[in-house]
Amino acid sequence: MQAIAFFDFDGTITNKDTMLALAEYRKGKAGYLMGMLRLSPSLVALKLNLLPAQKAKQLFLRHFFGGMSAAAFNKLCEDFSENILPSLIRKDAWQAIQQHIANGDKVVVVSASAENWIAHWCNKNNIPFLGTRLEIKNDMITGIISGINCNGKEKVSRIKEAFNLADFETVYAYGDSSGDKEMLAIATNPHFRPFTQ
Repeated sequence: MQAIAFFDFDGTITNKDTMLALAEYRKGKAGYLMGMLRLSPSLVALKLNLLPAQKAKQLFLRHFFGGMSAAAFNKLCEDFSENILPSLIRKDAWQAIQQHIANGDKVVVVSASAENWIAHWCNKNNIPFLGTRLEIKNDMITGIISGINCNGKEKVSRIKEAFNLADFETVYAYGDSSGDKEMLAIATNPHFRPFTQ
C-alpha cells in the first residue's frame, strides 16, 4: 500500500509566513508597515483572543488585496512565486519532499494560505494542494474567505474530503504550529517542527 505525506506550507516548507511576505511584495516595505500599523488594533485583539483568527485574516486580506481584479491578484501571486518564494523554501523541507517522491509516496501541501499563492509553486512541482479559498465577487478579490480558513480541524476535514486515508498504509504529516495539531494527530508518522533551525 502507498504512503501519503501531508506538509503544512508556512513555517514548515517555508521559513516565514507567505501571506505577510506577499503583502510586503505588493506594497513595498513602507506600505506594508503602514498597513500593519492600521491593522494593529485587530492584531492586538487577535493576540488577546478577542477576535477570531478568520476575522483577523479577512481584515488583513481586505486591506492588502481587497478590490484587486482576480486576474491581477493571480498575476501578483504568480510573480511572487517566481521572484520571492524560492528564497523562502527550507532546504531540509524540500529534501524531505523529494525523498518522499523518490520513495513513491504521495505528497500533498495542506495550508491555511490561500490556494492562489501556493498554486503556482505546487503546480510547478507537481504537488497537489489544499488551501484556503478566497471569495471572488464581480471578478474582484473581496478579502473574504470562502468557507472556512484551512487551519486546525478544517485541515483534517479537507484532507478527508480529498483522500480516503484507509487507502494508505502510512500517513506522514509535517507541521510547525498549533494550527497543524489536528493534522498531525491523524498521521501514523507525525513530525512537529522537523526543519526549524
